[in-house]
Amino acid sequence: MPSPLAELPLRHLTHEDVVACADLSEDRGWPREEHKWGLLLAAGTGYGIDAPDGKGLVAACVVTSYGPGLTAIGMVLVAQRFARQGVGRRLMKDVLQKWEGTPLTLHATPNGRPLYEELGFATTGRAEMVVGHFQPSGPAPTVATRPATADDLSAILRLDTEVFGQDRTHMITRLPAFCDQLRVAEDSVGLIGFAAAWPNMHTHVVGPLIARDTETAKALVASLAAGTDRPLRTDVDVRHEELLSWLRASGLDSVGFNAVMTRGIPALPGDWTRRFAPLTVAAG
Repeated sequence: MPSPLAELPLRHLTHEDVVACADLSEDRGWPREEHKWGLLLAAGTGYGIDAPDGKGLVAACVVTSYGPGLTAIGMVLVAQRFARQGVGRRLMKDVLQKWEGTPLTLHATPNGRPLYEELGFATTGRAEMVVGHFQPSGPAPTVATRPATADDLSAILRLDTEVFGQDRTHMITRLPAFCDQLRVAEDSVGLIGFAAAWPNMHTHVVGPLIARDTETAKALVASLAAGTDRPLRTDVDVRHEELLSWLRASGLDSVGFNAVMTRGIPALPGDWTRRFAPLTVAAG
């Protein structure tokens, strides 16, 4: 017989559900991340299943659309007491049905990857998470950076669309309010990179990290690190070996890998050579 959980309705989550989503994260041993949930539910579409006893959520996820070219799925969680009852599969199938025909991407943990493969996702990349107190290593980066101003926003949006491959204005314009630091790098022609550091529990997450080259990426990370006493955390595309080596030499430790998966497209759009780290793995 099918699980009675299969009959529970799927509903849209709103900003009023941030605490319930954070409770669900904590229930599964993840950080509460209320700040991040707030951003995702504002910029994307949250889906949830309420527990039959009215005590919290059975499951939740967030979908962030960047138009017809790409949609990201993230924060897929099932409450511990409802685990291994097919709820995660049901949630994903319902979401996939709603977004059928749209190229999809997600970052998968080793535990989640088999389900996503079953649902038609393929691994097309990898990201390495590194965490630690930044301690400068080797020669200082030679590229100058500065705090972003309101006048930089249009240039940031142009560069981001070019590198990301899709228009994510609805996400990037929220950065000034969401992050604690937003810095840019430029040359005589114009903007060549930007990066943000936003608070997440006891760390500052570096992302997005968009840069013309590795030296520019290093300069942006170093300048963000100089503005915080917290450990840094970021998820770097493993193809950026030079940046990862420098980050490890500068005090950040590797704590895990996620598979970058896609469905409906062979690879992510845009220019990966200038896309070093996502804003968050939950939104691409």
